[in-house]
Amino acid sequence: MDYALSRFNMIEGQIKTNRVTDPFVLDAMAEVPRESFVPTAKKGVAYIDDAVEVAPGRFMLEPMVLARMLEGCALKETDIVLDIGCNTGYSTAILAKIVSTVVALEEDETLAKSASDTLNVLGVDNAVVVTGPMKEGVVKQAPYDVILFNGAVSEVPEAIKNQLADGGRLVAITVGKSTMSTVSVYTRNNELLSKRDIMEAGVALLPGFEAKKGFSF
Repeated sequence: MDYALSRFNMIEGQIKTNRVTDPFVLDAMAEVPRESFVPTAKKGVAYIDDAVEVAPGRFMLEPMVLARMLEGCALKETDIVLDIGCNTGYSTAILAKIVSTVVALEEDETLAKSASDTLNVLGVDNAVVVTGPMKEGVVKQAPYDVILFNGAVSEVPEAIKNQLADGGRLVAITVGKSTMSTVSVYTRNNELLSKRDIMEAGVALLPGFEAKKGFSF
């Protein structure tokens, strides 16, 4: 299979046609081999316009959705980024092409090892994979200029919002009442956090970010 051609077609047919124009995002996604981050049996569908399951209940985001989210991050070369739910590390590799430093957080030890191994093979030296509870973020390396969620959440935990630097951008997918979730960009200005919705998408929920169950009588 010609993966380079598949990557080109992904950029031209899935991403540019969905109003993604950020040259940093387009160039990075054109360079990173998406097929390296999926199980061997699924390499043939690595570039389809859909999410790809990389472990039970865990998905690599659809290329278009990830691209729109990355563009919403307004990435800069000097940024330090927290990549939450990195699974096999695809988003981490793309971010590492653009920004200064990436801290990738994954609580599944098998996925975290896979991400770390693949990033090492590809020579990515400005990203580190941290294994731990995703809902807690990585306080040790905070504050972050950008925080990205690789999956849907019922709500963004305050503990993670507090890790966002002044002027920082947080991009999350929040589960709604319908089958679609809302992709939003949060921007910190001192103590205030503003929110801007950019699109709707059907995205799987990240483990640990389920809605809290209310009391029943």
